[in-house]
Amino acid sequence: MPTDLQTFYLSQPEPNKSCLLALRDLILAQDSEIIETRKYGMPCFCYRKKAVCYLWTDKKTTEPYLLLVEGKQLLHPALEAGDRSRMKIFRVDPIADLPLMSLIDILSEALALYGRKR
Repeated sequence: MPTDLQTFYLSQPEPNKSCLLALRDLILAQDSEIIETRKYGMPCFCYRKKAVCYLWTDKKTTEPYLLLVEGKQLLHPALEAGDRSRMKIFRVDPIADLPLMSLIDILSEALALYGRKR
């Protein structure tokens, strides 16, 4: 993990730090072609050189969320568009178990938009 990404994760307070690191591992485990970089100050995950999702924390609640670049094309009921025209977010409770099946479904659907076969 590049140093600036390490700094991002390690500077997060618990339980967000552990939650974000678990999300990172889950995202990277979905496909060997996913790479992690940093864009706009946040961890960005790219598939075949195209940004798929970001990890960030809500400014008001400070809870982590997964931001999906092509969220408008994803139909999962747990995704929120808010006032975004293109992207949607998936909120994560940092003190609860990760909703693995929902996350895997969402990530699989998102990667399929970029040409990955399911």
